[in-house]
Amino acid sequence: MEGINEKSVLQIIQENFEKLFPAEQKAAAFILKNPERSVNANVSELANLSGVSDATVIRMCKHLGYEGHYQFRLSLSRDLGRQQGTQGSDLSDRPSDVFQSLANELLEIGRKIGDENLEKAISLIRGANYVHLVAVGNTSPFAQYMGFRLGRLGIRCSYNLLPEYFMNHINLADPKDVVIAISESGTSKSVVQALELSKRKGLKTIAITAYEFSPVSRLADCLLLSSGKERPFDYYKSYAHLKEAAVIDAILHLLQREADLRENGVNTPELLLSETKL
Repeated sequence: MEGINEKSVLQIIQENFEKLFPAEQKAAAFILKNPERSVNANVSELANLSGVSDATVIRMCKHLGYEGHYQFRLSLSRDLGRQQGTQGSDLSDRPSDVFQSLANELLEIGRKIGDENLEKAISLIRGANYVHLVAVGNTSPFAQYMGFRLGRLGIRCSYNLLPEYFMNHINLADPKDVVIAISESGTSKSVVQALELSKRKGLKTIAITAYEFSPVSRLADCLLLSSGKERPFDYYKSYAHLKEAAVIDAILHLLQREADLRENGVNTPELLLSETKL
């Protein structure tokens, strides 16, 4: 659609409202009436607020000329004056205050997840024949990190940066395997597809994500929320993933039982590699 970068999102909606399908008009009408609330909602939240499906919201965005909901949301954020990098603006410049704020948020994440939910995740992982880790984009390194650590704990797992690889692992998975998805936004298409395939294969799924309502969270048998408090959507994407890392490390800590480590002989590689260190 020509002029999509020159016109505001609300203007584009108004000009094309009659061309949208009735269900799409419901979502569009909600956005026109509640732009601030809409920009802070992910695709699942916006669908719920406007009384339509996720697919309807995505189709509406595409019919308006956007690649999808995320591009639509970025454009709306720009229009509403969210260009200032507000991530972390509530933090003091004093290093001690920064650490205190981060510590408080991690404690809130622990309270929100709860012991029962975390114990459920541990039980699923311990009972799995194989654990398949799924992540894309800037959370991919966490799948590699968690996969390496799980392997050192004697837990067989697969992890790869490319969707083609982790999709193949899931497609060939045993019914007793478990899939762990890591997605801060909860809307990464490849991660959603991997979880949909997991459900078709009858696999149990664990999701580490910041949003309680998202395509990823909806597909999880065990949801581990990596956000202690809601933040308004920012035009600038945040690449900080301390909270996801904290949830992963909590899982790994609870999995690490000394008796199991001795029985499985998982320290053998470290002994062999010790020759390479001073």
